[in-house]
Parts: sequence; C-alpha cells; structure tokens
Amino acid sequence: MGKITFINHDKDYATIEYEHNGKKKTISGNISEKEQLKLKQEKIIRKIHQFHVGDEVSFIITLSVRGDKMIADCLQFHFNNALDNLINKSYVENRFVGYLKKVDEDYFVKETGSYIFFPLILSPWEKRPGENNLNEPVFFKIENTDKSDKVTAALFRSEYIPEYMYAMQCFKKKTVMDAVVNKVTPHGIFVNVVDKKIQAKIAEDKKKETNTSLPTVQIGDVIKVIITYLGTSKIIVQVA
Repeated sequence: MGKITFINHDKDYATIEYEHNGKKKTISGNISEKEQLKLKQEKIIRKIHQFHVGDEVSFIITLSVRGDKMIADCLQFHFNNALDNLINKSYVENRFVGYLKKVDEDYFVKETGSYIFFPLILSPWEKRPGENNLNEPVFFKIENTDKSDKVTAALFRSEYIPEYMYAMQCFKKKTVMDAVVNKVTPHGIFVNVVDKKIQAKIAEDKKKETNTSLPTVQIGDVIKVIITYLGTSKIIVQVA
C-alpha cells in the first residue's frame, strides 16, 4: 500500500510513497487510461479510475520493461480522504482556490490545500483562459461529486463570448431569431443561431407536440426559430 504524492499528467505517471521495513520509499507507476483499460480487461480492477494526489493505492513492485529500474504495477485505487473532505465541503460551500494549469490543450485546476488536480470543464461558449492566467490563483467549484473518480472543476465565475450573452437575452425574452442552415441530414437540420458561434440542431419531434415536421430547406436558407433552452453547454431550438 502507498499514497500518491505527485502526478505527471504529461507523461501519465504517478509517484507513490510507501513504507518498507520501517523506511519511507518512493516508486513510480503508470496511470494512463491505456494501462487502466488493460487492468480492467484482466479483471484486476473493476473500473477505470482518474488518479489524484492523495490517493491510497495498492500495487506490485516489478522490474520495468527495459529492466533498468523497479516500478509500481497493477495500481488499484482504494480511497482518498483529502478528496472526500473536499466533496463534503462542497455541499456546504462549493467555492475553492486553486492554480490554473494546462497540459497540452486541456486545462486543470490544482487545489491549493490538497494539491489535487481537477480537470477543468469549459463551456463551448466560454472564453478560454489566456497564457497570463496559467499558474495564477482562481476560484473554482467542483462538479460530478456523486462519483469521486469523475469529479471535475468549473470556474466560479465564467466569462462568455458576446454571442452567448446575446443568445441568453433572446432566450429570456423568447425572441424569434433568424437561423441560417449549415447542414441537413435525415435526422435533423443544423443551423447557425448567432453567426457561426452559437449552433444548434432542429430535430424531428417524435411526439409531434411542437414541430409537426421538419421544413424542406437547403444549406444557406433562413429559418425562424426560438430558443427553448440554453445552458452552459447545451442549446435547444424549435421552429417558430
């Protein structure tokens, strides 16, 4: 048994601290999704886990493929008290401080107290953080707390593109809008609701309660629509 004390998200490995004969030691292990899938297929683990700093894990010490060092193999997650504490705290006040990180094209938030990395989920219409925001403190909230291995972060205060703000006004006022058709399939019509920034799909209404049938259109045609739902990651429109 040991505890993960460091994670390199670029190279998908974790450093594990453990005790052997009363002495503290460290060892590295592969935490990639590919490795997790392999362990699941071999029925060593029941489900894929997204590892965090503070995870208590069991593992087997074995020789690396190259034969030059000992590594941790067959990593299995058991619990994480620090993560559980953050989840419990979020039920009272879901507001935390962390540092914004970027790995390739993905953003993460590193919580200041626990050093746990949470994947930062951004809305399709949310402004991406600039390079000057990286490694700077930000307020964030955690989501998907019902599944500890699926917890994600969202900025406490998000900045959205102007087109989204305009669409939100139209949604609240139930404004009829001109949407331009950009794609037509047997399953629906895809339209640009606000320029090319806010797009939506007009689907065939199987219950026939709103749209009796899809209009016959071509790419470039204009359809009168109304936004019936607009969230941070989803938009629903229907023919006006």
